[in-house]
Amino acid sequence: MNTFSRHVLNAAAGAVVLVLGGLAHAEDTIKIAVAGAITGPVKQYGDMQMIGAQMAVEQINAKGGVDGKKLEAVLMDDVCEPKQAVAVANQIINQKIKYVVGHLCSGSTQPASKLYEDEGILMITPAATNPAITQQGYTMVFRTIGTDDQQGPSAGNYIADRIKPKHMAILHDKQQYGQGIAEEVKKTVEAKGLKVALFEGVSKGQTDFSALCTKMKSENVDFVYYGGYHPELGLILRQCREQGFDAGFMGPEGVGNKDISAIA
Repeated sequence: MNTFSRHVLNAAAGAVVLVLGGLAHAEDTIKIAVAGAITGPVKQYGDMQMIGAQMAVEQINAKGGVDGKKLEAVLMDDVCEPKQAVAVANQIINQKIKYVVGHLCSGSTQPASKLYEDEGILMITPAATNPAITQQGYTMVFRTIGTDDQQGPSAGNYIADRIKPKHMAILHDKQQYGQGIAEEVKKTVEAKGLKVALFEGVSKGQTDFSALCTKMKSENVDFVYYGGYHPELGLILRQCREQGFDAGFMGPEGVGNKDISAIA
């Protein structure tokens, strides 16, 4: 995940540089805002984003920058929350920064993207996967990652063709990213004839999943797909195992964090 994130963010910074190279700037330093989760429950992903962006800027500056000007990464914390993302976008606008690498989460990227489009600020997200973000007809909003309607069918086809569960549960965190990809998985497995015994959302930050585990046991669920991030999935795994629920679990890149083993 760390290596992947670094490559994605280097690509994002590189794409910004391609645009910068054709423009004239009076300033000696070209500022690029890097917007993501520096704090909050998914800060581990934000850490990788910030480190990757800073590394990319250092590498570009070591080669002379852009048109002889140095790049500067300005780190912005949106906590992966929509309201905070709008506040961050307004800070970027007020600081007259014209280039953004971010945001990290789909739910925060969506509202911020409109402000960037309106202000003519170039935005490239390295991590937001909701398809709607780049389907708005905007000319200043880009991504360097696949979308939920690409990832979801891939996961759904794998589940249907290789795992072949009889009573599947699909869970999500009610957020734009998690629910979006869960819905794509559901659509795919049902089209292939699988029965989804349970499709249910949990709350971000929720800590008690005992009732959910009991419900999945009563439905004879034998496989679970979870759309969301690792903090909630880790707790679901632990509490369900404590109840003797031993179904297999799968999730998207949002659960691919080393800390999930400590939580579970």
